[in-house]
Amino acid sequence: MIKKNIPLSVLNLVPLRTGEGPKEAIDAMVDLAQAVEQMGYTRYWIAEHHNTPSLASSATAILIKHTLENTEKIRVGAGGIMLPNHPPLVVAEQFGTMETLYPNRVDLGLGRAPGTDMLTAAALRRNKHESVYTFPNDVKSLLQYFGPKENQGYVQAFPGVGTNVPIYILGSSTDSAKLAASLGLPYAFASHFAPQQMEQAIELYRTRFQPSEYLDKPYMMVCLNVIAAETDEEARREYTSLQQFFLNVVRGTKSPLQPPVENMNQIWSDEEKAMVSASIRFTFLGSKQSIREQFIQFQNKYNVDELMAVTYIFDRKKQKKSYEIFKEAVDGA
Repeated sequence: MIKKNIPLSVLNLVPLRTGEGPKEAIDAMVDLAQAVEQMGYTRYWIAEHHNTPSLASSATAILIKHTLENTEKIRVGAGGIMLPNHPPLVVAEQFGTMETLYPNRVDLGLGRAPGTDMLTAAALRRNKHESVYTFPNDVKSLLQYFGPKENQGYVQAFPGVGTNVPIYILGSSTDSAKLAASLGLPYAFASHFAPQQMEQAIELYRTRFQPSEYLDKPYMMVCLNVIAAETDEEARREYTSLQQFFLNVVRGTKSPLQPPVENMNQIWSDEEKAMVSASIRFTFLGSKQSIREQFIQFQNKYNVDELMAVTYIFDRKKQKKSYEIFKEAVDGA
């Protein structure tokens, strides 16, 4: 049976826009959280990136706390905490504290990558090789830290014990799908920037899923790009900000989010266009009707349990409108 009225959520990397600084980006993060909360979105996740001047999402736990205190009911979490950068005990204490302050509103998504380059990963003070391989055990440590008192060892997280902060495994490969399945945890795939292994990862996760105390059946989330507007033409124009953002990645530049342009062919080469297009091929783009058709087609094929949208639109009002149109499109499908 195809799931239609599924939960919709938001991912925010807290991008800086041209002409603005980190304070404006963080203020915009809160403003968007308040807007999508009113629209009825389920959760609002904030990413972790380091040494990236175009993004203000390095101190993720602080941004989550800031968002929680400026919203009322929407779930707020990490999309995600890059576990190689952090001792699990510290993560448990931080998120256990937030769950204590804001009960039943905190999510913890966990990633295996450092969210930065190797030099910066080394500067984050954790072993840049070993911590990637200890990821499964680090996840198990966190599950224990958040679990009941009787399951604790000598080292415990205070606050943290008994808070049962929900953990989600994030990934862009089949490795993460296998881990989420073996632990019986919900799984979120990053098709918004690395769609290549999405289909295989979804299939692996579902077929290998082992029921657990956390989940009795697979829970599959997919994050993708959404650029919605009143018309297809307007959406295509706003889409050029997203294309420029990913052109940054291809070129290794770190420019802030740019306004839309009339013609991307004046900016990129054919090779750059192909690379960017491959990275963002899972993008819902267009008017409400177009978005609705794309959603139905996507669900007919993948039938996921939840969609998380990331929307790079330069104009903040148009960004909010995009989320509004997306929600209406999906709810009306």
